[in-house]
Amino acid sequence: MGKGKPFLEVFSSALHEDYRFPFLEIFAFLYALGTFVFASFGPAMYPPALPSETMAYTLTSSILGAFSLFIFMILIFKNVAYGLGSDLEKGIIQTYFSYPLKRRGILTAKLLSALGIALILLLSIQISALYVLAPDIVSQYLGTVLLTYAATLSPSLLLAGIVLLVTLVLRRGGLALVVGIVLFFAMSIIGQMAMFVAFSTGSPLALQILTVISPAVVLQYYYSPRLWTPTFSEVLLYIGTSYVVVAFLFFLGYLYFSRRLGL
Repeated sequence: MGKGKPFLEVFSSALHEDYRFPFLEIFAFLYALGTFVFASFGPAMYPPALPSETMAYTLTSSILGAFSLFIFMILIFKNVAYGLGSDLEKGIIQTYFSYPLKRRGILTAKLLSALGIALILLLSIQISALYVLAPDIVSQYLGTVLLTYAATLSPSLLLAGIVLLVTLVLRRGGLALVVGIVLFFAMSIIGQMAMFVAFSTGSPLALQILTVISPAVVLQYYYSPRLWTPTFSEVLLYIGTSYVVVAFLFFLGYLYFSRRLGL
């Protein structure tokens, strides 16, 4: 048996569990609903007020507000914590270990279903809807749109990495799910506190520290400079750093799954 077939078997099994009816349909509907309901043109309704690139950022960030991110996180937490955690609790993962496939290949198949498909679902629906809402802005400034998504989704992927580690260490999906939801709201509170400290002290240091794990902050101040006026190079640096942190968390997850998961 070639390596490709067992990988596809694990992947298809994960897809079946993660997106069984009606989960795929419900989340697709919620993403579309969030895009059309929460899209805010704001200043973009007045072309002379803002550069077109800023309009693209404003429109994109408006649909990536609390609603869309929360729905996205619920889907990821369900797939990673509940899906993988259930496999660990029920011993299903041991069946996969009998396949002629390395452990990292098994985890890759599970994460490709849990995270990869979730990302594709979100991006395809929202960017398509954005094009319907503002085709001129999206087509001309697609790079700005994608950069906004990259900056805004980084904290969600960071939390997904943490939930993955908690799930693997505890082997209990329910508790990992609770930890993920608590951290999601905690990050929002930390963001508000950092903003309060920054404006109280007149120093952007608190915001710069926060940006390491939440690079949407640097993009916000890049397009609307107030206390902090970052350059585009700083924007790319902070976004890149945040994804290095994300990659490190997933690396730890792979390391633990491959070498320390005693099954």
